[in-house]
Amino acid sequence: MKKAKVLYVEDEVFLAKIVSETLQIRGYDVILESDGGKALEQFTKEKPDVCVLDIMLPNKDGFAIADEIRDRDTHVPIIFLSAKSQTTDVINGFKTGANDYIRKPFSIEELIVRIENVLKRKTAVSEETEEVQIGEYSFNTRRQALNHPSEQRKLSYRESELLKLLYENRDKIVERSEILTLLWGSDSFFNSRNLDVYITKLRGYLKRDPAIEIITIKGIGYRFVMA
Repeated sequence: MKKAKVLYVEDEVFLAKIVSETLQIRGYDVILESDGGKALEQFTKEKPDVCVLDIMLPNKDGFAIADEIRDRDTHVPIIFLSAKSQTTDVINGFKTGANDYIRKPFSIEELIVRIENVLKRKTAVSEETEEVQIGEYSFNTRRQALNHPSEQRKLSYRESELLKLLYENRDKIVERSEILTLLWGSDSFFNSRNLDVYITKLRGYLKRDPAIEIITIKGIGYRFVMA
């Protein structure tokens, strides 16, 4: 069975050594890079299955690296590792197309679980139909594009995954805890507030079709309906 390939960009030597060696022991093929300026070169050369990026790096930070990776590949999972924990930092991470964000210090077991989760989601997405019709909208799940006859919109990874989850479970109640665990990795208060923001954004994106509604089931979750 082919090993999953991880591009790990980290300039803290001791941490990089521990994490990369542990991942290798657990069966991953690890490409370790300490220089942010060389990360894209490694990505292009190695074609990893998942990218794990520190944010504070020499020559180029993780946000800039993620932007460059997303210009070349909209599907490869990206996980940020960072001591930066301000709300704006986390939001910036997701805006660049990150799939997950882990604050330092972290447990290596948690990182491995997060890597496994994003790889499972990537596999599931690759097996799905790319284009679905949602009312008046056309939704391309691989390109993360939501198109209406009067408007075209590129979604972030998290927006795309949330819309897909709600649409696939249309007319059913999807619990908040399930959404948070699947898309954020935990149902913490901070992640819960992020979910509220994303739901509001999706409602705005879909407002051109009055037949589509994302209904809040107070204290439980959401239901996606199409009249």
